[in-house]
Amino acid sequence: MNFCPNCGQPISRQIPPGDDRLRDVCESCQIVHYHNPIMVVGCIPEYQDKILLCRRSIEPRLGYWTIPAGYLENRETVTEGARREAFEETGADMEILDLVTVVTLLPYHQVYLIFRAKLRDQHFGPTEESSEVRLFAENDIPWSELAFETVKKSLEFYFQDRAKGTYALHMTSIGR
Repeated sequence: MNFCPNCGQPISRQIPPGDDRLRDVCESCQIVHYHNPIMVVGCIPEYQDKILLCRRSIEPRLGYWTIPAGYLENRETVTEGARREAFEETGADMEILDLVTVVTLLPYHQVYLIFRAKLRDQHFGPTEESSEVRLFAENDIPWSELAFETVKKSLEFYFQDRAKGTYALHMTSIGR
């Protein structure tokens, strides 16, 4: 960042009073501009004993399978964001249930919140973001074709819990 979005004046890197790290600070209005992790929200959609996955038709990881997930928008709750992302990527209407995983993806400054979700019906299909959308039984999950480590971890936790018949919140990090 070179210029302040608030007043247009130059930005400098400095440690503000009471802080312990370098920040972007406006030399004129003294506003501190924080750069914090991006929130990614998504879900593991269930239908009977299967889950819904989508094949990415966009980069990154074009052609790989994933759960529906994406960036949380301003003025949106995490469950609203997960439901919206699921609809954008699968065309499906879902009920968002409980939180399954919180995954901190350190190299990319992202925090993933992945929920269980229940498909309300079997109306789903390809969208601009997904070239294919399919229900998979656990034994048919294309593990070697999953797009992201965050998806793999979330699905592993989900299936472990499902086998036990009880769901818990799992927190993990990737990249340190």
